[in-house]
Amino acid sequence: MQPTYIPWIGYFDLLDMSDIFVLYDDVQLAKRSWQVRNRLKSSNGEIWLTLPVKKTASRSDLLIMNAFLNNDEKWKKSHLKTIEMSYSKTPYFRQLFDLLEPIYNKAVRVSELNIEIIELVHKKMNFNTELIRSSSLDGVKGNKDVRLVDICKKLSVDEYLSPQGSADYINEDIIGGEFVKNGIELSYHAYNHPSYEQLHSDFIPYLGIFDLLFNHGFEESLRIIRSGRQQKINFNEL
Repeated sequence: MQPTYIPWIGYFDLLDMSDIFVLYDDVQLAKRSWQVRNRLKSSNGEIWLTLPVKKTASRSDLLIMNAFLNNDEKWKKSHLKTIEMSYSKTPYFRQLFDLLEPIYNKAVRVSELNIEIIELVHKKMNFNTELIRSSSLDGVKGNKDVRLVDICKKLSVDEYLSPQGSADYINEDIIGGEFVKNGIELSYHAYNHPSYEQLHSDFIPYLGIFDLLFNHGFEESLRIIRSGRQQKINFNEL
């Protein structure tokens, strides 16, 4: 999975279900994607936080791991202030905010900020999953599912758990794509977003995980995340 900015809770359920979770950081940074923006909840409803990216290369050539944050803009102060204004009255505000401030203040690259947030949640929730950056693997070849299968082979993986959004390009030529050709079991992640207590009226689903953590803390958030888990879907049943 690409290291997205403040991932939604289903992202962490997929991570929790995995033995090895590859942070796919050596692929193209897509403009206006979840890699650089996400939603939180304010007293006025949902609010977007967007990371400014420095223009060091054309978007078609810019990889996630090489994308620098445009620190000439005052985005760090703005994001932290927005988070504080939105969640200062939540039960676990200080517990989480004190951990986030140093991560934001030292951020230089998009990938480092996103991955450090993911690693923070990973550590505090005591996931047993091993985290690996795809950029740390030598000689990975191909595109789309060919590339994913090559990563699986390098890690001696015999089963791949995929987000459902990847089904279109995996199944482009044959159902199950390169995974089936190479004898790797393919399943799709299934998740039913649970509701939980939020500040303000009207529950908003699919927010960045900060919303859940500020309202419920790490321990209870883990239970809530797992409560939405559904049985994984075999590749030929989707």
